[in-house]
Amino acid sequence: MDRDDLLATNIKITQDVCANIMQHSPEAIIMTVTNPLDVVTYAAMRCTNLERKKVFGMSGLLDSSRFAYFIAKEINCSVRDINAMVLGGHGDSMIPLPEYTTVSGIPLNEIMEKDTIDRVVKRTVNAGAEIVGYLKTGSAFCAPSAAIASMTEAILKDTKRIVPASVYLSGEYGLDDVCLGVPVKMGRNGAEEIIELRLTEEQTRELHKSAETVRSGISKI
Repeated sequence: MDRDDLLATNIKITQDVCANIMQHSPEAIIMTVTNPLDVVTYAAMRCTNLERKKVFGMSGLLDSSRFAYFIAKEINCSVRDINAMVLGGHGDSMIPLPEYTTVSGIPLNEIMEKDTIDRVVKRTVNAGAEIVGYLKTGSAFCAPSAAIASMTEAILKDTKRIVPASVYLSGEYGLDDVCLGVPVKMGRNGAEEIIELRLTEEQTRELHKSAETVRSGISKI
């Protein structure tokens, strides 16, 4: 199944879980992981009526970690030295940003050829499907688990890490009433601040196109 195939079943589960959260732990911070991630995040926010910093989706950190890993394999360096950035919906419409990706502070395009960067970007976008292809009867769980742990740590320890996550946008990036992956400051109160990057016209178009894909899912619920 692709992510959209999961929509009807997972939205019903989300509604049930959110109802129980509001009954038993109304002050909770909610991190969604269920696909289709951005639509489920939107549904969770609408079901709970919590402020947007308290409802967000774990997507961009996973996608950017995959991006960083593929870069590290290409240039034979430690993945710890790579800071990667991925925006947009969690799926085929995600937007890896080489311009905002560095290796020990060095811009990616000074270390890798454009053809190699393009190939790594494409592999990042298709990484989830690649894992499904390997597992046959399941989808990724190791990397998502690590991303969940990392984001949870940022909240519990109030580290103020800046990571990409799916959050409700209200004017940021020229988008409104949609959940999408963008950089956020993660701390004790959840996704405490949205960071707006300066994008090119093409990147802005791609981001808005990604938002339309998410809105298509939202319209079905």
